[in-house]
Amino acid sequence: MYGGPIDKEQTWARLKADVGSWYLLGFGVWVIQLKSDNRLLGACGFWKGKDWPIELTWLVLPEFRGKGIATEASKAAILHGYNQLKWHFVETYMNDENTTVRSLVEKLGGLKTKRTIFPDGLSRDIYTLPNPLK
Repeated sequence: MYGGPIDKEQTWARLKADVGSWYLLGFGVWVIQLKSDNRLLGACGFWKGKDWPIELTWLVLPEFRGKGIATEASKAAILHGYNQLKWHFVETYMNDENTTVRSLVEKLGGLKTKRTIFPDGLSRDIYTLPNPLK
């Protein structure tokens, strides 16, 4: 859903943005690793682009999809948002055609709370995710 592979320059810019998010905003994404051998499985956490709302985001490498990794990582991130960051709500959004993500969001108990036009000109539904402990 990011438009295909990205080149070295785009990769470097993305890495700088992800690391900088922790310093500038106090949140970002975590790496998801397999406990037994530290293999990279993906990433999950919070992202905020300029003039974009904060969103729960995740990426699981293709060979590890369908194993509940995104669900488990998302629940941990949602708890962090509510309990450590003290947010009153945790939200996510996706392009309309991304039915895989929409399905996961609904599995997590996400409720569509609004539809808005984003800085890229696309209209998207915003889902609020409940605190798993409540």
